[in-house]
Amino acid sequence: MLPAFEIVARHRPIALVGRPGAALVAPFAAVEADLDLTGAGEGAGAELALTHPDGTRLAVRLDGQRASLRVGERPLRSRRHGRTRATPSRLGLTLTGSHLAVLTREDGAWVVRGRVDLREVGGPDTRAAGWAGGLRGSGSGAVTGVRTGPFGQLGLRDVRLVSHADGTPYRRGGEVLLTATSAGPGFFDTAHTSLWALTADDRVEHRADLFFGRPDRPGVYGDHATHLLRDGDRWLVATSTWSDFPADRHARVPGVLRVTLAESSADLTSGQHVLPTRELALPAPECTPSVGTWDPHLVRDPATGEWLVGYVSARRFFDFHPALASGPTLDDLTLRGAATDRRATEGTTLLRDGATWRVLASDGRDNRRATRARFPVFDTSLREVGTLRAPYPTNIPWPSVVPPDPAVPGDEWRWVTFNGRPAGGTLAGYGTHGDVVVMRQQR
Repeated sequence: MLPAFEIVARHRPIALVGRPGAALVAPFAAVEADLDLTGAGEGAGAELALTHPDGTRLAVRLDGQRASLRVGERPLRSRRHGRTRATPSRLGLTLTGSHLAVLTREDGAWVVRGRVDLREVGGPDTRAAGWAGGLRGSGSGAVTGVRTGPFGQLGLRDVRLVSHADGTPYRRGGEVLLTATSAGPGFFDTAHTSLWALTADDRVEHRADLFFGRPDRPGVYGDHATHLLRDGDRWLVATSTWSDFPADRHARVPGVLRVTLAESSADLTSGQHVLPTRELALPAPECTPSVGTWDPHLVRDPATGEWLVGYVSARRFFDFHPALASGPTLDDLTLRGAATDRRATEGTTLLRDGATWRVLASDGRDNRRATRARFPVFDTSLREVGTLRAPYPTNIPWPSVVPPDPAVPGDEWRWVTFNGRPAGGTLAGYGTHGDVVVMRQQR
């Protein structure tokens, strides 16, 4: 079906402040500054803060090699991680959802030295609509070059092509647009959706950030694992509600993770946007009741007008498999197939092979030996019909393949995915993955 692929590039676009000076539309903010500790007197410190007209003050202080957070007048310090190992060159404060974190730049890398969930210490309701717009950043003490703006990312994962409704890539000039999850300094509830361009020479460049309202509760959320789709003169945005995923990841409560759908006529390919959503109801196999669905991918068959929706369904956390639904509209979907023999397969992606639709996925290493660390190809009943030939990075990298551009003679197949490499040190942990991995067809 497709050629063999090989890795040609890797990228890690880390940035605390993603858009310096830009207004805040969601509770994803950062302040960072250079440290000038050489001329500071004994005991002199450095401080960064986010303040709000309602009296909220969120701050970080560095005294010598000890970093601490402050919520109002309350100091909070990690005894295990709060001391730097090397003299830091920069200091950072991030707000990602409800999480406040302090980071120091040591030996050329950002390290998380403390983190707190503001909900657990009597902090403000950071997700309240419009609240983040009142935040202002500042610095004092041994800091220079203070920068404030929306939070950027420590890593990128869940990379998916932006597409037209017929499944073809959405291109601008020589660029292919991608959605990704911008990882924050912690687990999945510190991340948000971002938009990137894959250039003709295999670089990635930041373009936009998307945030979401919920149909069943107030507030602004950084939901992610998103597919952005151009349908006529509107955008459809299907995303997964990871932004408030329970701390108890072994919960068996149905519906704690689901897919929502937004519609917009705005230009979502630049700037920042907060989008209202409704639920996209996705069916689960009767034999395997679902506690959650995620990783949506939508196409509308140009021959029949039928919608096809690929996604992941979980029996429990984390035991999950790919599924496919179809219907005349996105509000009238029925199950078409599910690969229930899998237990760690996700990244469900639809690709047209001539007149035939194929379903691509990624078999994680927690599957059984025969279906581990590989990229299966299914038909629309979710019966495996082949595999893709490509290196398999760490974690569960998605099969986001880029067909050749018919307008560019000699253009090649490409593939843009990610791995599980974390950043930010041990306190930040697993959720900070990963590198962007770019592949091209083998010659």
